[in-house]
Amino acid sequence: MSIIVEFFVAPDDTSASLALQTGPGRAFESLLVGNFDPVVAVVEWECLLAGGSFEELVEAGEPRIVAAQDNGGGVVLAISPRLSTALADATHSRLSDVASSWTRLRAEDGEVIDTEIADAIVGDLAALVSSARRQNQNVYCRVA
Repeated sequence: MSIIVEFFVAPDDTSASLALQTGPGRAFESLLVGNFDPVVAVVEWECLLAGGSFEELVEAGEPRIVAAQDNGGGVVLAISPRLSTALADATHSRLSDVASSWTRLRAEDGEVIDTEIADAIVGDLAALVSSARRQNQNVYCRVA
């Protein structure tokens, strides 16, 4: 089963929710990746970068759903301010360490993610978050 994962910059939840049906298109700066569960990934990345447990973050409502289709269709998630700050402030070396740790976590659940691909995803997402912060905007994730 193929999953489309698209991280994108938007000024607010209302604008981000418009991307639910067709994606952010050219209206928003974006990063298209795929074939992993971003709901789990953003929580794992936040745990790895900023601390805390997976269960604590989920109980706190992370990741926050901005828009969702009925019957298990697509969803738009907000990247938490805590994760955004951690990604933007992390060094390249720290991001690479997080990517490696993430691939090991996924492997424990039987999911194979290439370390180089994981490094690119985490690094590119950090760059997107940094760009969003310069524009006083937020990062969201569309899953289709």
